[in-house]
Order: sequence, then structure tokens, then C-alpha cells
Amino acid sequence: MTKALDVALVIPVFNEAGVIETTHTKIMAVIDALPYQFRIYYVDDGSADGTADSLEQLAAQDERVKLLSLSRNFGHQAALTAGLEAAEGDVIISLDGDGQHPPEMLPEMIRLVEQGYDIVQAQRIEENHSFSFKRATSEGFYWLINQISGTHIQQGAADFRALSRQALDALKAMPEYHRFLRGMIAWIGYKSVILPYHEQKRLAGKSKYSLGKMFRLASDAIFSFSLMPLYIGLSVGGLFLILALAQIVYVLFIFITKPANVYIAPGWSSLMAILLIASGIIMILLGFIGVYVGYIFQQVKGRPVYLLKKQGRQP
Repeated sequence: MTKALDVALVIPVFNEAGVIETTHTKIMAVIDALPYQFRIYYVDDGSADGTADSLEQLAAQDERVKLLSLSRNFGHQAALTAGLEAAEGDVIISLDGDGQHPPEMLPEMIRLVEQGYDIVQAQRIEENHSFSFKRATSEGFYWLINQISGTHIQQGAADFRALSRQALDALKAMPEYHRFLRGMIAWIGYKSVILPYHEQKRLAGKSKYSLGKMFRLASDAIFSFSLMPLYIGLSVGGLFLILALAQIVYVLFIFITKPANVYIAPGWSSLMAILLIASGIIMILLGFIGVYVGYIFQQVKGRPVYLLKKQGRQP
């Protein structure tokens, strides 16, 4: 007789009242038929609707449900981090609470971890190939991050994945404040496999990832995994110095040879143009440096990634 595998499900939730109940029912229909021991960690990311009450009811009905409530809305990555750090078990699976990540994938994910994979990354398959702003920006982001960083991040990879205990312990050893978990998990380098899936429609409501939140996530990814912005600024500055040197050589050539058909009129326009261009490049460089200094400032302060307001029954 071997010990039954312990599996933890980590589900961050934000303003999903009326949705999380249906998601939970679908999850239970899958896991109740599996020969594993399950814990379900719901992380309430400061919801302002009735989500907290719904989760309390689920926890009261099933002792496998563990509830973590954050003191305010810290964001999806912070909420997911809270659940991952609290999760116990041999296999830890994260998925969203809006129903877009099909729980029918759970048995296959667990089976792949049992076969020796430390990371089972679900990859979204795009069925609709028509143009959309979200799809275009997503493809552009993944192309850019894979070009400028040394970590390859699979396009279409979402925060729907299974981790072995070893992989999760490695992830927990990375105390970064600005967190891009898709990149961090790809960076740790454990044995991984891609598991394609068809994303389902949201059960109700709308996505909580606004354009501003997606931009901030992309910014965290770029500045956390690459120094390329600094190199771009330095390259532009070097190009300007080369152009300035070329102009000096040209002016000296005119001054020495004094060709009859060339006249350089004295004036402030060219001087002002040079000053403005130089000032612009300096500002760009200072801006890039400022971003990195800001990230360092956030890190050295040692603030927690999240704060718990209340924690339900312990496993």
C-alpha cells in the first residue's frame, strides 16, 4: 500500500460572487472521482462583493476548502503567491476561479507530475485567428520578452499549471516584490512539459485584468527579466555621440577647406536642436535608471508581497 498523493489546488479570486460557486461545483465533480487527497486553497484578493461570504460557505460545507483573505486587493500575482506559499501537498495546481481553466485537465496534470515532470504548464490554444487588440498585444509581448531576456516564456502560457513540491520550494526561495510568476517558474529550469488546452468562456462577469493591469504586468516582466532597456538607452546615447562627432568633423572640414559654394550660417537653431536631442536622450537614460532604482527601492524595503486579514481552517 502506498500513501495517496496529496494535491493542493490554489485558486485566487477577486469579485467572483455567483461565479465561484459554479466553478467549485465543476472542480468537485472532477476531484471526487480521483484517488488523491485534495486541499483547495481559495485566496480572496480583497473582494468588494459577496465573494468572501460565498467562500465562507464553501469552507463550512467542506473541510478540504481552506480560505485565505487578503487585507486588500494586492493583485492576481500577489494573491496567487499567497496561495502557493500556504499550499501543502506533493502536487500544487493553480487555476483561475472564473471557469476559464477547465478542471477536466486536472487528472492529466497530476499524471504528468507522477511521471517525473516538475512543471506542467498549460498552454492556451487560440481557436479564433481573427485580429484582436488583446491577442496582438499578447503576441507582441511574448515576442519581445523572449527576444530581450534569457528566459523563454511559452506564448499562451497562463497561470494554469501544476508544480511538484520541489519546484514550488524553489519558487518560494525567490522573494521578489514585483512578481511575474510565468517568467519566474520558467527561470527555475526544472523538468517541464507543455499541456495544450482550449480556454473556456467565463461563466459570468468580465475579466478583472484591465488594460492598465496588463501593462503593469508586462512592465514587471520586462524590467524584472531583462537589462535591455538600459542597453537601448546606452545605444541611443552612443549613436548620438557618433552623429555629434560626424558633425564636428564636417564643420572642421568646412572651416579648413573653406569651399566657395558652402556657407555655414551662424544661428541658434542647430544649437538648440542638439541641446534638445541631448536632453531627450539623457531623460530617457535617467528614466530607465529610475525604473531600476525604484525596483531596488521596493525590494530593499522588505515589504511583504501580501498581508493576510484572515485565514481559515489549517490543513
